Amino acid sequence: MSQHAPFMRPVVENLEASRIREVANEGLGRDNVLKFWFGESDEVTPGFIRDAAMASLQSGETFYAHNLGLPELREAIATYTDGLHPGRGASHWMDRLAVTSGGVNGLMLASQALVEAGDEVVVVTPAWPNLVAQPQIMGANVKSVPLHVLTDGPRAGAWALDMDALLSAITPATRLLIVNAPNNPTGWTLTRDEQAAILAHCRRTGTWVLSDEVYERLYYAGDTAHGAAPSFLDVAKPDDRVIVAHSFSKSFLMTGWRLGWLVMPAALTGAMGKLIEFNTSCAPVFVQRGATVALQRAAEVTPALVAHLKTCRDTLVPLLRALPGVTLAEPLGGMYAFFKLQGQDDCLDVAKRLVREAGIGLAPGSAFSPEAAGWLRWCFASRDTRRLEEGVERLRRWLAAQPGGGA
Repeated sequence: MSQHAPFMRPVVENLEASRIREVANEGLGRDNVLKFWFGESDEVTPGFIRDAAMASLQSGETFYAHNLGLPELREAIATYTDGLHPGRGASHWMDRLAVTSGGVNGLMLASQALVEAGDEVVVVTPAWPNLVAQPQIMGANVKSVPLHVLTDGPRAGAWALDMDALLSAITPATRLLIVNAPNNPTGWTLTRDEQAAILAHCRRTGTWVLSDEVYERLYYAGDTAHGAAPSFLDVAKPDDRVIVAHSFSKSFLMTGWRLGWLVMPAALTGAMGKLIEFNTSCAPVFVQRGATVALQRAAEVTPALVAHLKTCRDTLVPLLRALPGVTLAEPLGGMYAFFKLQGQDDCLDVAKRLVREAGIGLAPGSAFSPEAAGWLRWCFASRDTRRLEEGVERLRRWLAAQPGGGA
């Protein structure tokens, strides 16, 4: 290697560090900080899931597994998927599934499978920064289509999609569309009619759709006990160019377990297994055992979790709205309140100051896209809603202490 050659590819060297972790680092050593910056609940994984994983380890299941996942887990995923998207039977899904080492790993695998250097990729933003960075790592040219903020009416402060702008951005030159709904950080969701229109357009242009649906069950517009947000799986044909990414992290309180899955056309599954071999080989067996039980007993976890998250949302949002200068809409899905403070446009600086001066840990909107600069994300997945109330009170006192602050 020439002494003048870069140590690694420039696109990797130039990746932007997580601004959320930059704020979290501000809180190191500060025991009094209420932490709402990361996208996870403060509840531990249910005991019966942990027990299944420990039993697997105790029985000596410490060896490699199939690239695509344990058959028992894939069967459980197929049954679970058919329960949410009925009418085809669990067997319809079996040869379309791959178990991945986390949702983020599944999304990266999809980019590796579909994207080459120079390809055009369209991403709906604001979005979790990995969704933009992953195709960039593959050498793609990423074009964002930003959501916009509604300024009046009952949904003022909500983020919305300009469908005409999105469809205009997707052309025959577009290799891949990446969309996350319910959306992190805004809470925006797609309707089934919008998904059908997007898919029909992408069929015409030959564009793949990568749909990040990890928040599918964290949806508050319908029946929280059995419902799910609209999914591309409901409108796609088996051979459509659609890949849907899922994770055990959010709906099963399993963020640290690092396990997810992909649903894809059956023709792609074998190749995806080869990609998994060259990335992680397989997910750990004991983690898969825990996930299998989680799916089999999902009714004991997810409905209660979603109902509690709705209570958290309904606790936090009115309190934030009552603060002076706050722009905020009730999110339809996800686990975040995304809001703006009037006159506080440097959200990264504000987030750091809130850690130091108020003991509140929030994520800066600029971590998710340039158009979200000035906004803040508050994860409301809290076991005790009193933490949310105390956080708002700290924010109220901080705002009151600012020049020209309200009461």
